[in-house]
Amino acid sequence: MQTYYFYINLSSYEYLPYYQGKVKDIIVSSTLGKRVQFPAMHLRSYLTTSGIEGHFCLQTENNKFVSLKKITK
Repeated sequence: MQTYYFYINLSSYEYLPYYQGKVKDIIVSSTLGKRVQFPAMHLRSYLTTSGIEGHFCLQTENNKFVSLKKITK
């Protein structure tokens, strides 16, 4: 299993195309500098009126999404 940590700060306006399904995947840079791509729908539960902000932990296995957890704001 691979574990990636990253910080994200998107306004609700910036996340709108992902929320609407116009853009399926999001690409982030991990704290170690690796670019990681995963389905943006997994961020929906973290969306607030101001957007999505915080440090997250993404786990994958065989390049497939396993879990996403918010660890701090």
